[in-house]
Amino acid sequence: MITTQNISEKLAEAIKQSGMKQTTIAEKIGVRQQQISCYIKGITLPSLDTLSRLCTALDLDANEILCVERPKEY
Repeated sequence: MITTQNISEKLAEAIKQSGMKQTTIAEKIGVRQQQISCYIKGITLPSLDTLSRLCTALDLDANEILCVERPKEY
């Protein structure tokens, strides 16, 4: 099951791994730094458009952030 907590944890880890500051990411995707903080804390989730820009800025696959597992091929 996908939860807000799972998504916020994945975003927090991706941002940490990127080495970028929240302010820098916010500027790249066109939101305020406080929004990035809210995403990390699980207070709010990014809109799909913002999630897309976040994934681009962090060079991530949205499936990873959304905790989507691909079915195993048999």
